[in-house]
Amino acid sequence: MDVSESASVSSGIAERYATAIFGLVKDGNDLPKLEANLDDLSAALDGSADLRDLISSPIYSRDEQGAAIVAIAKKMGLIPAVQNALGLMAAKRRLFVVPAMVRRLREMIATEKGEVTADVVSAQALTADQSKKLAETLKAQIGSDVKINATVDESLIGGLVVKVGSKMIDTSIRAKLNSLQNAMKEVG
Repeated sequence: MDVSESASVSSGIAERYATAIFGLVKDGNDLPKLEANLDDLSAALDGSADLRDLISSPIYSRDEQGAAIVAIAKKMGLIPAVQNALGLMAAKRRLFVVPAMVRRLREMIATEKGEVTADVVSAQALTADQSKKLAETLKAQIGSDVKINATVDESLIGGLVVKVGSKMIDTSIRAKLNSLQNAMKEVG
């Protein structure tokens, strides 16, 4: 089995769980709560090596994983649909797809709200005002509400790299310097 096959299997599993959770939550009109839960779950995964280990390590038994993830979900105040899905995923040894499921649920919520996500990489952290202005500019170009997913990469030196769907705009100083370097190589 090559890597692309295992990634495809994981995304298929994540898709099924995300679709089930989304359907239940949408029927109950709890999408805002689900979105808040996904933010909390993402923050927990990003901030805790122990949690990442729990969902991916084969050394924990199904029962240990199930008890731990359900306790964590309850402590975090996750909605019942998410708690139950995490418990079922643990019982089926599928917790390793939680990050992919969270991404897919975010995409489904964004589609439901008519939003597009823009991945923005900048040399310095964007202020709230800069993010707001960028979102407004992108909305004018795209025609949909835009949610900014901002990250920082100091190697850009300055400027931004913006990805929306399959489009990418690179206005970073690093890209401009690379372009100038290539142009100078062609001349000499």
